[in-house]
Amino acid sequence: MMRKVNFLFLVSSALLLSACATTVKPTYVSPTHYQAFSCQQLQNEYNRIQDYIDRGVEPSKRTGVGVGIGIGGGWNGDDWGIGPAVSVNMGQSSDTKKTELARVLGEQEAIVQAAKFKNCPMLIKAKPQS
Repeated sequence: MMRKVNFLFLVSSALLLSACATTVKPTYVSPTHYQAFSCQQLQNEYNRIQDYIDRGVEPSKRTGVGVGIGIGGGWNGDDWGIGPAVSVNMGQSSDTKKTELARVLGEQEAIVQAAKFKNCPMLIKAKPQS
């Protein structure tokens, strides 16, 4: 029995550590946002985002209040029912560095796609290998 507990602990620890080490994938950003940019503006925007990534992304912090109203259901022993549900959320929410990095990487990909569509030459910095 103790071996099973130790094994499960070891496996779950390995899964948690591997989840933290995943690479960040870009989120989708439409290249049509950049269609009005000139070739020089596209290059400048790409460089600005790359400098931001190189300095270390900082997610923006947001505060707010959220209220949700809905219908909830549940099972209570021999019977089940449906009733109203109200949820109130107050506090501060902040994006993680990974979500911010995924967003700006998506912007960079959209800029590169827009540049290809316009036949603009792009100077893309090589990403350091880690």
